[in-house]
Amino acid sequence: MRRIGVVVNPIAGMGGPVGLKGTDGKVADAIERGATPRASERARTALDALAETGTAIELFTATGPMGTEQARAAGFDPVVVDDVETEPESGDGVPTWTTAEDTRRAVRAFVERDVDLILFVGGDGTAVDVAETLAELDSETPILGVPAGVKIYSSVFAVRPRAAGHIAGTFSSVETGEVNDVDEDAYRAAEVSTELRAIATTPVAEQRQAGKQLGGGTVATLAEGFAEEIDPEVTYVLGPGSTVGAIKEQLGFDGSALGVDVWRDGTLLVRDGSAAEIEASLGDRNVVVVSPIGGQGFVFGRGNQQISPAVIRRSEVEVVASRAKLDGLDALRVDTGDRDLDAELAGWCRVRVGRYERRLVRVE
Repeated sequence: MRRIGVVVNPIAGMGGPVGLKGTDGKVADAIERGATPRASERARTALDALAETGTAIELFTATGPMGTEQARAAGFDPVVVDDVETEPESGDGVPTWTTAEDTRRAVRAFVERDVDLILFVGGDGTAVDVAETLAELDSETPILGVPAGVKIYSSVFAVRPRAAGHIAGTFSSVETGEVNDVDEDAYRAAEVSTELRAIATTPVAEQRQAGKQLGGGTVATLAEGFAEEIDPEVTYVLGPGSTVGAIKEQLGFDGSALGVDVWRDGTLLVRDGSAAEIEASLGDRNVVVVSPIGGQGFVFGRGNQQISPAVIRRSEVEVVASRAKLDGLDALRVDTGDRDLDAELAGWCRVRVGRYERRLVRVE
C-alpha cells in the first residue's frame, strides 16, 4: 500500500492567462481581469492518472478544494488531515482564503502520518512552501509537483499533470532536485532572478522536468533572418524570453521581455497582453513565435499561458532557439491545458536556429 499526501493550491496559475506573470498577492487583480481557477482541474487530471496505475493507494488530503474535493471526484476515499475555513471570500467562487500556512500545515500532517510521497499542485511558490516545511522537520519525504502555477522553474515537477499521477503511482527510486523561485514583483518588471530555495527528494522519472537554465549565447543572426522574412499581411504573436526578445528588437519596437506582444506591419498592436487581448488582435493570418525554456524544452504552458489554445488554433507556430539551447534538450514539450491540442502539436517541428538554418526536433 502506497501512502500519498495531496495538497492543492487552488489559486495557482490564475495570473498567467491574464498576463499577471504570477498570482502571489494578485488574486483580486486576476479575478477582476476575468481569470478562473485552473489548479483544481489539473489536480483531478493527475489523480485520475494515479488511479489508472492500479497501485494500491492510501490517500491523505488537505481539506476541501485543497485536495479532498479533487480526490473524491477521482474515486478515492481520502483521509482528511486538517480542517480550515472553506468559505471563499471573493464572491466569485474563487477560494482566495488559502495561505502558505495552510499548505505547510498539511505537509506537517502528512509527515506525521509517514506518507511515501507528497503530491502538491501549484507552482514554484507552492514547491517552496512544501520543501521548506520538510527541511524544518528534517524530513526526506519525497515530493512531486503537478504543474499548475505560472512560474515553474524547479526540477521537482512532472512535465504534465497526467505524468505526475503516473509517476506518483509507479516510481521506485528517488534523487535530489532543486526548488527554485522568482520574485514575482521583479518578474512583472521584466527582471528574472532565480533563487535556489531548497534541495528536495523527488522521484526518478523521465517525465520529470529539469530545472530552468537561464539563457545565454547570441541569437543575433537568427533575429536578422526572421526580420528579413516578415510578411506585412501576417499578425505576429511574439512570446516572452531573450531569444524572441532579440526578434522584437530587430523589428524595431520595445517589447515586453516577459510578456506576450502582438505586432503587424510595423505596428505594435498589443504589448504584454492577456489571452483575451491577444485573441482579439488576431488577423486573417497569424504566426505565434515562441522559444523553448532552456533545460526543460517547454514551448507552451510555462510562463506564456496568455497564448491560449484558441490563439494557437488560429495561428501557425514558429519555434526559434539557439543551437546551444537545443543541444541541451532531448525534446520540445507542450502543456497547453488542452489535451487534444497537445496531441496535435506533438510530432516533429522545424526549429529556426540561425538566419536560414532549421533543425528538426521532436515535440512531445
